[in-house]
Amino acid sequence: MASNGELLVGGTPSGPEWAASDAPEPNMDRRSFIVSAGAGLSALALPSAPSARLPEESDAAFNARMAWWREARFGMFIHWGVYAVAAGRWKGVTVPGASEWIMNTARIPIADYEPLASRFNPVKFSADAFAELARDAGMKYMVITSKHHDGFSLFDTKLTGYRITSPEVPFSRDPRADIVREVFTAFRDEGFGIGAYLSKPDWHSPDYWRPDRFAENRNPNYDPATEPGRWARFVEFVHGQVKELVTGYGPIDILWLDGGWVRPPKQDIQIDRLAAMARAHQPGLILVDRASHGRHENYRTPEQKVPDTPPAYVWESCLTMGTQWSYKPDDTYKSARELIHLLVDIVSKGGNLLLNIGPQPDGKLPPEAVSRLEEIGEWMAVNGEAIHGTRAIAPYKDGRVAFTRKGKDVYAIHLAGESENTLPATVTLAALRPAAGSTLRLLGSKARLRWRAAGRTAVIEIPEEIRKRPPSRHAHVFRFSL
Repeated sequence: MASNGELLVGGTPSGPEWAASDAPEPNMDRRSFIVSAGAGLSALALPSAPSARLPEESDAAFNARMAWWREARFGMFIHWGVYAVAAGRWKGVTVPGASEWIMNTARIPIADYEPLASRFNPVKFSADAFAELARDAGMKYMVITSKHHDGFSLFDTKLTGYRITSPEVPFSRDPRADIVREVFTAFRDEGFGIGAYLSKPDWHSPDYWRPDRFAENRNPNYDPATEPGRWARFVEFVHGQVKELVTGYGPIDILWLDGGWVRPPKQDIQIDRLAAMARAHQPGLILVDRASHGRHENYRTPEQKVPDTPPAYVWESCLTMGTQWSYKPDDTYKSARELIHLLVDIVSKGGNLLLNIGPQPDGKLPPEAVSRLEEIGEWMAVNGEAIHGTRAIAPYKDGRVAFTRKGKDVYAIHLAGESENTLPATVTLAALRPAAGSTLRLLGSKARLRWRAAGRTAVIEIPEEIRKRPPSRHAHVFRFSL
């Protein structure tokens, strides 16, 4: 486990040489360009963790397979389905909790829930608009819900009639009806990594929820051990839908399997066989068997939270811009400043951010979400180099300053206060001090700034003209180069 919070299987730490035993990053001068401003920083090294990889996969192969994803750092999550029609309300009553779980939360019978599909007609949908918004926000990969727990498929599956291309769905007559294909194509054209989310549980399947019994919770309403035939049919159904995606939808980089409760011993989906099949058709596939903590969970996905300290495993925080994953008209959104600070916090700890958007039932993107992503994009246009392709560097954060590094450059990211729109006259770094001869620039400015050593700290001096008119809002990035 590297001291930068990233798991390099079989490798060596890629962070700065806090301890004599650390190996240098490739192309990194052995003389560390950053010197510690405090004692004992090598103690921040994290414990080793088992690698989430296949036994037959070499350390080098695992790291190579994950490399593009680690470089990307920022992706778009899209939650969309017929639950967007309900939008968190049922029979005129607001249902608490996650709006995409409304079928389960409100105990809606399948026969009553199914007709939502006949009202799902996203005629204002534009996959190109989705992809362009994500591109301009500085995102590099995407994951879309091809099917959530309610069982409605956003792709042209042949294994169930409960799908976007079913004749009962008005949008099925639109040439863009296969939404997953449209989205994959648009994002692929922008150079994105492509991710398919698929729910392992399926509340619409008669082999997961028997139609003759009430479902008490999210689990099967029968015992798979006493009805092995029914469970076997369900397993083949899940495998079949995965096969449709990995064989019929072009190159897929990530298979994001949700529903971590579907796992042995009670709900054995035969994940080894499923993974082998998927990888046979998509070499290099990153597989996320979410919350299983097994060898097919290539990275972990803390939901709606950011770890306090860098975890001892490869990770991605999946977060919403508001409080909901799927569309809800009265949702309360985080500010662009909050979201940028979350992105910086996550990347400084060696993680990725998968930021969610929930399209409206008519296909448009919520204006509140669009405005946030546009503002994030403005910030990334100036400061993206401090995010993309960077690694964590202990101690990760020093007060309102977070750190990332890339090669011989270290980025000190000053997080603006809640109502702060200018820079202070000085920024003090107490945890790290640049080596003598390091140059300093503020990203977005052509001016070369001055810094000075002050005891065991470094003080960045900011000219008045830059303080009053900083090149970006919300967070300001200082780049030290040797």
